[in-house]
Amino acid sequence: MTAHTSPHQWPAEGLSRVPYWIYSDPDLYALEQERIFRGNTWNFLCLEAELPQPNTFRTSNLGDMSVVVTRDANGAIHAFENRCAHRGALLCLVPRGERKEFACVYHNWTYDLAGNLTGVAFRRGIGGKGGMSPEAKPERHAPRKLRVEVLAGLVFGTLGTDPPSLETYLGPEIVSGIRRVMRAPVRLLGGYSQSLPSNWKLYMENTKDSYHASLLHMFFTTFRLNRLSQKGGLVVNHNGAGHISYSMAADVAGSEYEQAKMRSAQDGYSLDAPELLQSVDEFGDGIGLQILAIFPGFVLQQIRNSLAVRRIVPQGLERSELVWTCFGFTGDDDRLNELRLRQANLIGPAGFISMEDGAATGFVQRGSRGAPRELSVLEMGGQGTSSEESRVSEAAVRGFWKAYREQMRM
Repeated sequence: MTAHTSPHQWPAEGLSRVPYWIYSDPDLYALEQERIFRGNTWNFLCLEAELPQPNTFRTSNLGDMSVVVTRDANGAIHAFENRCAHRGALLCLVPRGERKEFACVYHNWTYDLAGNLTGVAFRRGIGGKGGMSPEAKPERHAPRKLRVEVLAGLVFGTLGTDPPSLETYLGPEIVSGIRRVMRAPVRLLGGYSQSLPSNWKLYMENTKDSYHASLLHMFFTTFRLNRLSQKGGLVVNHNGAGHISYSMAADVAGSEYEQAKMRSAQDGYSLDAPELLQSVDEFGDGIGLQILAIFPGFVLQQIRNSLAVRRIVPQGLERSELVWTCFGFTGDDDRLNELRLRQANLIGPAGFISMEDGAATGFVQRGSRGAPRELSVLEMGGQGTSSEESRVSEAAVRGFWKAYREQMRM
């Protein structure tokens, strides 16, 4: 494309074009933190199972802002900014654990599990000298508290002043897709993180791009885990913020992939450990893959029996961290638990069908950096954001930009 745009002006073509400056403008990145991550959106924080009992906590993020999520002595869940009111130091320096209060390591100001300031060391000084004046109100600068809602074991939070309810934000189809996977109490299996050399938006575009999956991920197609020839579709919610991409486990014979001699459908490959591909239809609907993504930074994954949540953490203009948490259910028998652990090798930073995403988004970051006024083309499946029975579509990607433009007022 040779069309040009000026900074912060969306192309006249609408959602079918995305300007490359959007991945590399530092002022825009700062504005995103304010309007999106600290605005009227709902951000995934953690699994409820990561707070297994009273007085437990884990750290998470709201964009590039660190937060603490807790379960207090009465079982209530809270989330607040991971920042001391005194000098702005991190309150919590470890990812998870048990505590009855938080004490800042710098000057020992203390906070309860709801984020309330409860103590200031030497507030009255020593021997009548020093300390704070009686008029001082340090609690006015206490960490910001998030509004929290829990849906089917997923904990979401928002700092927005006027957000809709979580279920209204998601819409009934996305809520149904969540409840389909999150059908029972969760058992944690483990997790890992992945450093991505790209802007956070590129990864979220990637998860909403069902068209690339069986082209980029050769393992997917070679071993018939996911092909566009399989029956499936896209669900995009009312505001574009949520989507579901799904495909049935069964493949069709005489696939177009072999006929077109695509590199992702080469014959003659086999596995020394074919049990990696063994699976059971635990949901009873024949769906072998469901990827559900929610704006701005959450993914819920079902790839056969491999279940995981992912959250993207912006770490600057051209760097992100992808945090994965794998899970099963407390009622799983030994065989199903073993299947999940084995299939966890399919995903993650060293997974057979995931490591390419980090490379591909990095290629886009590098390739687009020198062409800020050029435009990407998003016309697979037309120009709209409607749900479709085909996955050869970028409708969900356009939905992402619909939600983005609404929050950014662009």
